[in-house]
Amino acid sequence: MATTDNFYLNQEEPNRSCLLLLRDLILNQDQDTSETRKYSMPCFCYKNKMFCYLWIDKKSHEPYILFVEGKHLNHSELEVGSRKRMKTLRINPNEDVPITKITNLINEALDLYRNGIIKTK
Repeated sequence: MATTDNFYLNQEEPNRSCLLLLRDLILNQDQDTSETRKYSMPCFCYKNKMFCYLWIDKKSHEPYILFVEGKHLNHSELEVGSRKRMKTLRINPNEDVPITKITNLINEALDLYRNGIIKTK
């Protein structure tokens, strides 16, 4: 079993299901998207360039998507926090996951790489 699979399987419900759904949404947006693990977190790359992570907030214990180049994304629900470059989108695993909103944000983030705003190798 891949170490990335272990991360998901070790989560409690409803976070496990939520994270697995987010994983599928991310991986199904572009054939050049891949998953790896960095800093103990599932990391998603576009053409081997990191573009987002999945993680669990330490205080709320809710999943979130961290967009590496979030400073280029303008969406009211994205949080900057203490990072200058990255932004996060919190997901409440006890509510219906806003699939359309998340898919649009993932594609907006991928477009930064697809359109050359963020250079890939």
